[in-house]
Amino acid sequence: MASSAQDLGPVLDKDGVRLTVDDAIATVTLTNPAKRNAQSPALWRALAEAGRLLPGSVRVVVLRGEGKSFSAGLDRQMLSPEGIAGEPSFLDLARSDDAALDTAIAGYQEAFTWWRRSDIVSIAAVQGHAIGAGFQLALACDLRVVADDVQFAMRETSLGLVPDLTGTHPLVGLVGYARALEICATGRFVTAEESVNTGLANLAVPAADLDATVQDLAAALLAAPRDAVIETKALLSGARDRTYDEQRAAERAAQARRLRDLAGIGE
Repeated sequence: MASSAQDLGPVLDKDGVRLTVDDAIATVTLTNPAKRNAQSPALWRALAEAGRLLPGSVRVVVLRGEGKSFSAGLDRQMLSPEGIAGEPSFLDLARSDDAALDTAIAGYQEAFTWWRRSDIVSIAAVQGHAIGAGFQLALACDLRVVADDVQFAMRETSLGLVPDLTGTHPLVGLVGYARALEICATGRFVTAEESVNTGLANLAVPAADLDATVQDLAAALLAAPRDAVIETKALLSGARDRTYDEQRAAERAAQARRLRDLAGIGE
């Protein structure tokens, strides 16, 4: 049997994040189940690094969390006056000038931005609690498969904050403005059934079947030629920002590229 890259060990394994690669599929795992995969700046830096380390062979990235919860959100120590050792506390951030504060938050957001790159399709496998930053990390992915015990919640507003880890744009796109506002402003739980019914999740399965279902989905995504998937993803992801006629033109241009490529006369 041919060896896979995974046999050589993780590409990255630090600060609660592990990246493994098996040919065209990469898996990013949150590895601190004892703290329900709580998130910190160190974890965010590791997630951003995982994105930079993806080999060019990767077409599908699976995001998962070890243990009973996908991610219970922000490490509450960040909210304490002393914060986390070696990191700016919330008080430090609040006292920063506008430019420094903006730069700090932008740095945190880098952990959440690469999942929708045009050259990959990302799948979040979500079980148990996905709260706050955990909810936003799931929203950062292209697709979400959830276990039947999933509980999404956006608790930032309840803490006097706002969701600032890139989650608001995809949430409104998936469930609409009114439901997104209600979910964020109340901080209530969204169950597996509601998440599928509203388009927040692609499908829900028993928790025991979550990993196998995600692997089946990854295999199905790999069945189509890579360039066709990339072009299709670009068409769909940009559709909301185009008029109907602009989208028609984008379809024509993309199809021209595909036809020429299949005919062997593309650039």
